[in-house]
Amino acid sequence: MDQNWDDLRLFLAVAREQSLSAAGKLLRLDPATLGRRMARLEKSLQTVLFVKSPQGYALTEAGSDLMQRAAKVEQAMRAASAGVPVQSDRLSGQIRVGAPDGAANYLLPQVCAGIAAQNPDLDVQIIALPRVFNLSRREADMAIGVSAPTAGRLVVQKVTDYKLHLAAADSYLARHSPVRSTADLAGHRIVGYIPDMIFDRELDYLADLGVNRVALASNSVSVQVRMIQQGGGIGVAHDFSLPATPGVRRILPDQVSLTRAFYLIRHVDDRRNARLSGFAEALAVGLRAETMRLEALAAEQAAPKA
Repeated sequence: MDQNWDDLRLFLAVAREQSLSAAGKLLRLDPATLGRRMARLEKSLQTVLFVKSPQGYALTEAGSDLMQRAAKVEQAMRAASAGVPVQSDRLSGQIRVGAPDGAANYLLPQVCAGIAAQNPDLDVQIIALPRVFNLSRREADMAIGVSAPTAGRLVVQKVTDYKLHLAAADSYLARHSPVRSTADLAGHRIVGYIPDMIFDRELDYLADLGVNRVALASNSVSVQVRMIQQGGGIGVAHDFSLPATPGVRRILPDQVSLTRAFYLIRHVDDRRNARLSGFAEALAVGLRAETMRLEALAAEQAAPKA
């Protein structure tokens, strides 16, 4: 096969996404440009790779055959880069990390900024999306998850536990009846996830508390925390988000205390990639330390004043 790697890289993105627009977003290429590149590839191979329709780009039999061979080239390229000797301890190049937006908003900025400060030639991209990332489709080089996946060719490492509590703004508590037990929640406005957009069972906190109605809802953790801060109601908040959210405090900490975990998820083909492994190690260490630091600060802020 006489095609260069760049053609195959673009082809794989379109084949996996089955859409020029989705692949273009992933590659940061204009869909029209991507369409021309695919047409040029088909012309050079003298075969039709895609069936085009309003629903997207579906692979033909020839396209499926090329995808299998291109995926092997991709694996070989990644393996080759993993074996290249590193000239120094510094990381370089571009690394993309996918994460749920709680981690992406309150932990990864300072952790990745610290790693980047030690590695001036490193470019870090954080994709904050409230969903599970597909590493097989190369949506990211690695991802942070709130549960350990059990399917796929993945390497999973538990990074750290983290805590969550019910929380409310001082302004809200001053205007509403006291909350002395979970039974009192029925008389209060609740902030939480949009029920049908909870992408992981580990995030279904309110169901365990018997809450049936969520008056103010979002699929984003940071939006929920902001609604709590604005006096919108009572919700479950990550302890590590509270130091960045003045005016919000934990309530019923002795009755409701949740523990969840972050997992670092990588594709199995990247195990021997020294560059990605070095970054993954630094990321795990940084996440663990930052979570502990912020939770300690949240506990200190919640302690009764002498």
